[in-house]
Amino acid sequence: MKKRIGCLHAHYSNIAYIEQAFSAYDAELLHFVDPGLVGRVTSDESFSLEEAQRKVKEQIAWIAQCNVDAILITCTNYIALLQEDRLSINIPIIKIDEPFFTYICEQEEPQVLLFTNPATVEGTMKRLEEHAGALGKSPQVEVQVIEGTFELIMQGLKEEYLQVLSGYMHNLLETDKNTTISVAQLSMVDAARQIEKETNSSIGNPLETLKSYAERYLQLQKKGDK
Repeated sequence: MKKRIGCLHAHYSNIAYIEQAFSAYDAELLHFVDPGLVGRVTSDESFSLEEAQRKVKEQIAWIAQCNVDAILITCTNYIALLQEDRLSINIPIIKIDEPFFTYICEQEEPQVLLFTNPATVEGTMKRLEEHAGALGKSPQVEVQVIEGTFELIMQGLKEEYLQVLSGYMHNLLETDKNTTISVAQLSMVDAARQIEKETNSSIGNPLETLKSYAERYLQLQKKGDK
């Protein structure tokens, strides 16, 4: 039986990535997009943490009522704001960052983790630290924020956004071709893939790790239906 997965995004550009990740599997994706919350969290100082958490709770509750078998959250900000202990739903919640964090923890060399949205750094790194602790790992991660770029993708200027990211990653690898790089956000995946092709480097990204997770998750669900 085809599984219905409700996907919560902070931007419309993430839809295509998630459709791609699940394209090989028997799943129906329902997409819910709210860029407003990220906008308020990043720019409205009067918007409190409690208000942001309450909004995420409302979003999750609404998606859960839409006859879905699981909920996928693709925004690190939303995941950081999620308070699962305060949710009254019995639907599995898939957090895109968890398989990605596992990948980061498996890397033995020091690595650079790139962001374009500075507002996601604190929450993401806190979750990475907690995840690494649960695995008994201590990855060596240097955070670098590519300043002034996230506004481009929020304005729909994807080509300009990708050019800036590509140039930044090129410079990193030109400085040290052995630098281990990962990108923290879905919007950065296309640039990471482009640099991989051009430099024959391996750049970690949350879409590839989600693909592996999706395959295992849907196989387990299929077995459970038998």
